[in-house]
Amino acid sequence: MTLFPRGRSQRAAQAARLFVPALGLLLATACAAGGGEPLPRLNIEQGRVAFAGLSSGAYMAAQSHLVLADRVDGVALVAGGPPGCAEGKLETALGPCIAAQPQAPDVQALLARARERAGDGRAAPLSALAGDRVLVMHGTEDATVNPAVGAAARDFYAALVDEGIALELTWDGERRFGHVWPTVAEGGDCLAGASPWLGACGFDAAGEVMRRMFGPVEGEPGEPRGELRRFGQAGLAAGGSDPLLADEGFLYLPPACAAGEACGLLVAFHGCQQDIGSVGDAFARGSGLNAWADLHRVAVLYPQTRSSYLPLNPKACWDWWGYTGEDYDTRTGAQLRWLTAALDALGAP
Repeated sequence: MTLFPRGRSQRAAQAARLFVPALGLLLATACAAGGGEPLPRLNIEQGRVAFAGLSSGAYMAAQSHLVLADRVDGVALVAGGPPGCAEGKLETALGPCIAAQPQAPDVQALLARARERAGDGRAAPLSALAGDRVLVMHGTEDATVNPAVGAAARDFYAALVDEGIALELTWDGERRFGHVWPTVAEGGDCLAGASPWLGACGFDAAGEVMRRMFGPVEGEPGEPRGELRRFGQAGLAAGGSDPLLADEGFLYLPPACAAGEACGLLVAFHGCQQDIGSVGDAFARGSGLNAWADLHRVAVLYPQTRSSYLPLNPKACWDWWGYTGEDYDTRTGAQLRWLTAALDALGAP
């Protein structure tokens, strides 16, 4: 999974400046059409809402966690870095935030950025992070996102703990896997990684994510017993804006949640080239989250991006560097407003 077109950060940024305007005249993507069923209103319990993601999805989960910390209770990052890392610049995203070049992300600068956004209301107060569960997972063989970037994410949250915010932080950075979502046996090579970016690693990342976000449960998962539904994403866009999402996303409903019982909610953000247009429902079905969701009584929302050339996002990554606008990582950002509407529609507290 490559987050951007290959090449060094300076060349990629220069290419974007040179060819995007001309290419956009030919390949501008039309706004997503309506369609699909609406999200159902569920009985979501207070204190049982979490985000998780892989790669660009991990960055999206991290920034969403900070912005919406007053209604979210945990975040799990797989192969991603600290929130706000790109600071709205593609060059920074490609350099420090992916390759850790010419240096790893500056944690202190990112903490200052987070304090500024929390202070002026563009994000939730940092105090709202107290009690949240944070899991940072990064494979030692990741050749796409440098493991030093994952360590920076760990250090970001550890610094908040040092400042007196009582986070429950777990660092899982010693396992040998590449740039994939690790599974026991689903997917391809654990080290090399290939579409659909699930790795047969003999390790169940989904079980670890669910346990860290929602606590231990008795029993072992079997085949998922619930329903993986498609839902229409366009109707949740705020004020006619275009968050550059696909027409449809996925929602997994365990039997208990579908029956109206109290349930948790996990929002799982896919990685680049792992969207519905690239791999269909492979991530939603193959990640292993659904089987654990039955045991934990947790609905799983799998929102889906779409690729575009104007703005430049050919690999359908989540917006963690600013392609939807300068406010992308604030309460007024297009994708974060969409996410807020989705939480509201599902009945999240």
